[in-house]
Amino acid sequence: MARPAPVAVALDAPDLDTAARWAGLVTPHVSTVKIGLELYLRYGPDVVATVRGASGVHVFLDLKLHDIPATVAGAARAVSRLRPEILTVHASAGPEMIRAAVEAAPGTNVAAVTVLTSLGDDDLTAVGMNGTVSDVVRRMSALAVSAGARGLVCSPHEVAAVRAEVGPDVTLITPGVRPAGSDINDQARVATPEEAIQSGADLLVIGRPITRAPDPGAAAARVAASLRRAFPATTP
Repeated sequence: MARPAPVAVALDAPDLDTAARWAGLVTPHVSTVKIGLELYLRYGPDVVATVRGASGVHVFLDLKLHDIPATVAGAARAVSRLRPEILTVHASAGPEMIRAAVEAAPGTNVAAVTVLTSLGDDDLTAVGMNGTVSDVVRRMSALAVSAGARGLVCSPHEVAAVRAEVGPDVTLITPGVRPAGSDINDQARVATPEEAIQSGADLLVIGRPITRAPDPGAAAARVAASLRRAFPATTP
């Protein structure tokens, strides 16, 4: 059987049973499942064990921590006991906060979120951030890596520039990935899975195109197969 594709399925489910069912359906085809803030706050730490099950699938805990360094260190230390492979923090909180999270969760890939994929240039101007999205993402990426982050979250539109900025050893995670023909929903900067991998992404975040499909397992299998066809030499 082919190895799972480098895809994190976003389990933005209405309840824990649905999240666990989705995880079970997609796990044979993808490497990772992503638990977001809403699901984690509703069900607490138990959600991690529930969606991981016995499969050993990687868990991406997408909490986007953003607070003073001491508070984030405590939160990162607490959730590191759940053994997530990836934990997100906001790069905009600064290098000391990122460093605190990295030191508090040494066994976890602390990934810094650069600019949310729902935002465009006008949105950044409205909140007082200077420069285009691409400029801000590159600045945030360099800052986060210098503070010890081993992963970065950026849209497929910036991933090539970020890869050039930070080199080959940082895990680049790309939300805003939509198979051809899918609705973009609330994402402003999107690409197909093939485009994202071609640009240099390591892990693709895909949610509704898989989880809202009539058969999420089949939808995940189609994405995995399309990546194998597009990149037979480099994709599992």
